[in-house]
Amino acid sequence: MRKTPANSPRAKRVTRLAAPPHPSRLDTLERAVAAAFAIPPAELRAPTRRSAPSALARQTAMYLAHVAFGLTLTEVGQIFGRDRSTAAHACRRTESRRDDPSMDTLLVGLERACTTLTPARCAKEVRE
Repeated sequence: MRKTPANSPRAKRVTRLAAPPHPSRLDTLERAVAAAFAIPPAELRAPTRRSAPSALARQTAMYLAHVAFGLTLTEVGQIFGRDRSTAAHACRRTESRRDDPSMDTLLVGLERACTTLTPARCAKEVRE
Protein backbone atom coordinates (compact mmCIF):
# COMPACT_ATOMS: atom_id res chain seq x y z
CA MET A 1 0.00 0.00 0.00
CA ARG A 2 1.28 3.45 -0.92
CA LYS A 3 1.41 6.16 1.75
CA THR A 4 0.19 9.65 0.99
CA PRO A 5 2.54 12.48 2.04
CA ALA A 6 1.09 14.69 4.78
CA ASN A 7 1.41 17.82 2.64
CA SER A 8 -0.31 16.38 -0.45
CA PRO A 9 -3.64 17.83 -1.66
CA ARG A 10 -5.40 14.56 -0.80
CA ALA A 11 -4.13 14.58 2.80
CA LYS A 12 -5.17 18.22 3.21
CA ARG A 13 -8.66 17.41 1.87
CA VAL A 14 -9.07 14.49 4.27
CA THR A 15 -7.89 16.64 7.18
CA ARG A 16 -10.37 19.36 6.23
CA LEU A 17 -13.26 16.86 6.07
CA ALA A 18 -12.38 15.43 9.49
CA ALA A 19 -13.14 18.67 11.36
CA PRO A 20 -14.98 18.02 14.64
CA PRO A 21 -18.34 19.60 15.43
CA HIS A 22 -18.45 23.08 16.89
CA PRO A 23 -16.41 23.24 20.13
CA SER A 24 -19.43 24.35 22.17
CA ARG A 25 -21.22 21.10 21.27
CA LEU A 26 -18.23 19.05 22.44
CA ASP A 27 -18.06 21.18 25.57
CA THR A 28 -21.76 20.47 26.15
CA LEU A 29 -21.12 16.76 25.78
CA GLU A 30 -18.19 16.84 28.22
CA ARG A 31 -20.07 18.89 30.80
CA ALA A 32 -23.14 16.69 30.64
CA VAL A 33 -21.21 13.43 30.96
CA ALA A 34 -18.99 14.81 33.74
CA ALA A 35 -22.06 16.01 35.67
CA ALA A 36 -23.86 12.69 35.20
CA PHE A 37 -20.86 10.73 36.51
CA ALA A 38 -19.87 13.32 39.15
CA ILE A 39 -16.31 13.76 37.89
CA PRO A 40 -14.36 16.86 36.78
CA PRO A 41 -14.67 17.46 33.00
CA ALA A 42 -10.87 17.39 32.65
CA GLU A 43 -10.91 13.67 33.57
CA LEU A 44 -12.54 12.87 30.22
CA ARG A 45 -9.48 13.98 28.25
CA ALA A 46 -6.86 12.87 30.76
CA PRO A 47 -3.92 11.12 29.09
CA THR A 48 -4.12 8.11 31.41
CA ARG A 49 -6.97 5.74 32.25
CA ARG A 50 -7.56 7.23 35.74
CA SER A 51 -10.22 5.69 38.01
CA ALA A 52 -12.89 3.24 36.90
CA PRO A 53 -15.67 5.88 37.12
CA SER A 54 -13.56 8.23 34.97
CA ALA A 55 -12.94 5.50 32.40
CA LEU A 56 -16.67 4.68 32.28
CA ALA A 57 -17.52 8.36 31.84
CA ARG A 58 -14.92 8.71 29.06
CA GLN A 59 -16.26 5.63 27.27
CA THR A 60 -19.75 7.07 27.52
CA ALA A 61 -18.60 10.43 26.15
CA MET A 62 -16.83 8.71 23.26
CA TYR A 63 -19.97 6.70 22.48
CA LEU A 64 -22.14 9.82 22.51
CA ALA A 65 -19.69 11.74 20.30
CA HIS A 66 -19.93 8.92 17.78
CA VAL A 67 -23.68 8.27 18.00
CA ALA A 68 -25.19 11.69 18.79
CA PHE A 69 -22.80 13.82 16.73
CA GLY A 70 -22.04 11.31 13.98
CA LEU A 71 -18.27 11.58 14.32
CA THR A 72 -16.11 8.82 12.92
CA LEU A 73 -14.23 6.63 15.37
CA THR A 74 -10.99 8.23 14.17
CA GLU A 75 -12.34 11.71 14.97
CA VAL A 76 -13.60 10.56 18.37
CA GLY A 77 -10.21 9.07 19.16
CA GLN A 78 -8.43 12.27 18.17
CA ILE A 79 -10.71 14.43 20.30
CA PHE A 80 -10.15 12.31 23.40
CA GLY A 81 -6.46 11.69 22.75
CA ARG A 82 -6.95 8.01 22.05
CA ASP A 83 -6.61 5.63 19.11
CA ARG A 84 -9.64 4.84 16.92
CA SER A 85 -9.57 1.23 18.17
CA THR A 86 -9.96 2.55 21.72
CA ALA A 87 -12.95 4.62 20.57
CA ALA A 88 -14.42 1.53 18.92
CA HIS A 89 -13.92 -0.45 22.14
CA ALA A 90 -15.64 2.32 24.12
CA CYS A 91 -18.60 2.28 21.74
CA ARG A 92 -18.95 -1.51 21.92
CA ARG A 93 -18.76 -1.49 25.72
CA THR A 94 -21.26 1.32 26.09
CA GLU A 95 -23.67 -0.25 23.62
CA SER A 96 -23.54 -3.53 25.56
CA ARG A 97 -24.31 -1.61 28.76
CA ARG A 98 -27.58 -0.39 27.26
CA ASP A 99 -29.15 -3.70 28.32
CA ASP A 100 -29.17 -2.25 31.83
CA PRO A 101 -32.34 -0.08 32.04
CA SER A 102 -30.72 2.53 34.28
CA MET A 103 -27.75 2.94 31.92
CA ASP A 104 -30.07 3.10 28.92
CA THR A 105 -32.11 5.83 30.61
CA LEU A 106 -28.94 7.76 31.41
CA LEU A 107 -27.71 7.48 27.81
CA VAL A 108 -31.06 8.59 26.38
CA GLY A 109 -31.05 11.61 28.69
CA LEU A 110 -27.46 12.52 27.87
CA GLU A 111 -28.05 12.17 24.15
CA ARG A 112 -31.14 14.37 24.36
CA ALA A 113 -29.34 16.93 26.50
CA CYS A 114 -26.37 17.15 24.18
CA THR A 115 -28.39 17.56 21.03
CA THR A 116 -31.13 19.93 22.24
CA LEU A 117 -29.81 22.06 25.09
CA THR A 118 -27.35 24.90 25.22
CA PRO A 119 -24.06 24.25 27.06
CA ALA A 120 -25.11 26.17 30.19
CA ARG A 121 -28.47 24.40 30.56
CA CYS A 122 -27.10 20.97 29.67
CA ALA A 123 -25.09 20.34 32.85
CA LYS A 124 -27.94 21.70 35.00
CA GLU A 125 -30.53 19.45 33.32
CA VAL A 126 -28.40 16.32 33.79
CA ARG A 127 -27.91 17.02 37.52
CA GLU A 128 -31.69 17.31 38.15
